[in-house]
Amino acid sequence: MELIAWDPSFSVNVELIDKQHQMLVQMVNDLNNAMLNGNEKETIGKLINQLITYTAMHFAREEHYFDMFGYPETDMHKKQHNDFERKVSAFEADFKAGRQSLSQDIIQFLSDWLVAHIKGSDKKYGPFLTERGVQ
Repeated sequence: MELIAWDPSFSVNVELIDKQHQMLVQMVNDLNNAMLNGNEKETIGKLINQLITYTAMHFAREEHYFDMFGYPETDMHKKQHNDFERKVSAFEADFKAGRQSLSQDIIQFLSDWLVAHIKGSDKKYGPFLTERGVQ
């Protein structure tokens, strides 16, 4: 089941970033499907780890562009990234320790945050980067 459906309203008009966003959307959808299908804890743990690793790489790419071109909202955007990474890492630690399972609340948080972040904060930097030749 597709929790988040990618459509043109997600595009920031930077090809690499759009592809990375599509991958993040797919990863959240995969986690949702794993939870709904009752997959083993090990499988879900791997998906969570992949999401964390990929998210860190993606955030680093965005922040590289921000630093390279002097994006005026860099500090606020990096704070959003750091807050998200902290929350997801805390969840992963609790999941691995058996204190928390993957629930609809966690999936909804990931979905809501990703959609709001891409369509809100990320959409703001799209024109800034394209004006500087990033395609």
